[in-house]
Amino acid sequence: MSSVPSTPATPAMPAMPGRSDHSRQHRRLDPHAPLVVDTRELGRRPGSMRRLQTTVPAPDHLAIEVIGVPKGADLELDLRLESVMEGVLVSGSVIAPLVGECGRCLEPVVDEIEVEIAELFAYEDSTTRETVDDEDEVSFMVGDLLDLEPVLRDAIVVELPLTPLCSPDCPGLCADCGERLEVGAPPHDHAVVDPRWAALQSFAADAEGAPEA
Repeated sequence: MSSVPSTPATPAMPAMPGRSDHSRQHRRLDPHAPLVVDTRELGRRPGSMRRLQTTVPAPDHLAIEVIGVPKGADLELDLRLESVMEGVLVSGSVIAPLVGECGRCLEPVVDEIEVEIAELFAYEDSTTRETVDDEDEVSFMVGDLLDLEPVLRDAIVVELPLTPLCSPDCPGLCADCGERLEVGAPPHDHAVVDPRWAALQSFAADAEGAPEA
């Protein structure tokens, strides 16, 4: 019985230089989204700079349980975009309105917050990818576009007060009846009646209200 010669194994293809073992999923950005910025006019020459002063509608989820920026509210951006070697450095301030609930008396709270941001958006082809352990910790551009929404969300949410107050000296609610206490109002208290006298008080009240014979 003749043996069939074995087919030699096909040698493994060498890895292509500069390519990872798995294809990277590139996200897409909508150039018309309010917080997506097109940097083509800025260019990539280090030192180029332009100002971005505009008002845009707030995205969703700029909030914690008790207070936050209403979706669609005006965000006032006053930013500086500067081209650097690795990407575009965005810095400046953002002012946003806040709506929430007082942590003491539960009355509505209307306020305003101003935060500072400073974020480097790295070019997709920059060497930044090779120097970071977790790419989720770095903001990357998509072509000439950068997305400000994640950066604004991080900057605003961490500055929101965990216990917002309608006023710094809000006295809160009465622990006994739940009535809202007023600053400068007369003392709000509830007489504590000994249970042994409660029946006698009830009898006295009934006696006072009974008609005379």
